[in-house]
Amino acid sequence: MGRILAIDYGSKRVGLAVTDPLKIIATGLDTVHVKDIMNYLKAYLLRETVERIVLGEPKTLQNTPSASARFVEPFAVFLKRQFPHIPVDRWDERFTTHLAKKSLLENGLTKTQRREKSQLDQISAVILLQDYLNYLQRPT
Repeated sequence: MGRILAIDYGSKRVGLAVTDPLKIIATGLDTVHVKDIMNYLKAYLLRETVERIVLGEPKTLQNTPSASARFVEPFAVFLKRQFPHIPVDRWDERFTTHLAKKSLLENGLTKTQRREKSQLDQISAVILLQDYLNYLQRPT
C-alpha cells in the first residue's frame, strides 16, 4: 500500500504532509525551500511508495484562482511531467493557513515560535491532506 503525499506549494516554501500506509491519518513531513522541492520529492519517492499526490489549489472566496495560483500552476505541470505514474489531485486549500495559525495559537506556542513560517506551511499541508482524507472516507 502506498501513501498519499500532500503539497502546499508557496512562492518561497513548500509544506509537505503524508499519510500512514493505511491512509488513515495525515502527519507533517517537512517544509522545503521551493528551489529544492524537486530533488526532495525525487529522493522521497525512491524511499517511499506514494500512490497519489494532493496538490493544494489556491482559491479566493469567490472560487476563482487566487494570486498564488500563478506559482502553483507551473509547478503542477512540472510535477505531472516528472512523475507521470503518480496521479495528482488538486484540492481546495482555502482557509488552511488560517486554520494552521489558529492551531499554533491554540497549542500554546510563543509568538516567536508562531513566526516560524516553515511550521505553518507544514501544518497547512497536514490540514489539506486530512480534509482530503475526510472526503475520501465520506459515505457515498
